[in-house]
Amino acid sequence: MAGIRTSLLLVADIVVTVQLCRRLTRWRLRSRQRLHAFLLEMFSTFQICTCTSELCLLSSVELQPRTALAFTYALTVLHGITLTGTACNPCGTLQSMLGRAVSVKMDGLKIVAQFVAAVLARVFMHFIWSLEMAEPHLGAHSRGCSNPMQTTVVQAFCLELLFSVVFQEAILLLKEFNHIYKAHLIALLTTMLVYAGGDLTGATFNPALAFSLHADCFYDQFYSYSLVYWIAPSLGKFLILCVFEKVLFSTWFQKWLLSI
Repeated sequence: MAGIRTSLLLVADIVVTVQLCRRLTRWRLRSRQRLHAFLLEMFSTFQICTCTSELCLLSSVELQPRTALAFTYALTVLHGITLTGTACNPCGTLQSMLGRAVSVKMDGLKIVAQFVAAVLARVFMHFIWSLEMAEPHLGAHSRGCSNPMQTTVVQAFCLELLFSVVFQEAILLLKEFNHIYKAHLIALLTTMLVYAGGDLTGATFNPALAFSLHADCFYDQFYSYSLVYWIAPSLGKFLILCVFEKVLFSTWFQKWLLSI
C-alpha cells in the first residue's frame, strides 16, 4: 500500500505541475501561436505518458487487475477533464491535418511536440524510478523491452487497428457533448478496450504513448512495433475519416436513412 500511495502522490504532483505549466503558457504565450500550441501539446502529452508509465509499472508489480482497470478509468477521466483543447495523440492531430482545419505546419508541429513529450516523459520516469522512492520502482529504470505484444504481429496489428477505429469514432460521436460527460464516456470505453486487449497488445492506440512506454521494443524490433503501434492506429484514423465522415454523413446516406 505504501508503494501505491507514493505512486498516486507522484501522479498528483505531475498533474498539478502540468496544469500550472499549461496555465502559464496560455497566460504568457497566447500571442505566439506556434510556440503556444507546441508547449500546450507537449505538456499535455507529457502528463498522459508519465501517468500511464507509472500505472503500467504498478499494474505489473503490485495492482490486482480490477484495481488497475479502476485506476485506468480514473486517470482517463482526469486527463479528459484537465487536458481539454489538446489531442495528445498523433492520430487525433491527423484529423485536422487531413480535414485542413488548420495549417499543415501547425499540425506537424503538434505531432513533433507529442513525440518530444513522449521522449521527455520516458527520461523523466526513468530518473524518478532510479531514485527508488517506492518498492515498485526498484530496478524499474534498468528494465529493457517489456514486450507488450503477446500475440502474433498480424493479430496485434488487427487489434490495434480495431481499437483505434472504435476509439476515434467515439471521439467524433462525442465531440459535441459536455466535456465532463465526454470524459467519463471516453474513460469507460478506454477501460473496456484495455480490458479486452490489454493483455495482448497493451491497447494503447496512441503512437506517441506507445513509443514512450515501449521505446526499447522499438529499438529491438522496429518494423513490427512501428507496424502495430504507429501504422495501425494511423490507418484506423484514416479509415474513420474516409468512412465515418465521407460516407456516414454524406447526403445520399442521410436520404437513405430517412427513407427507411
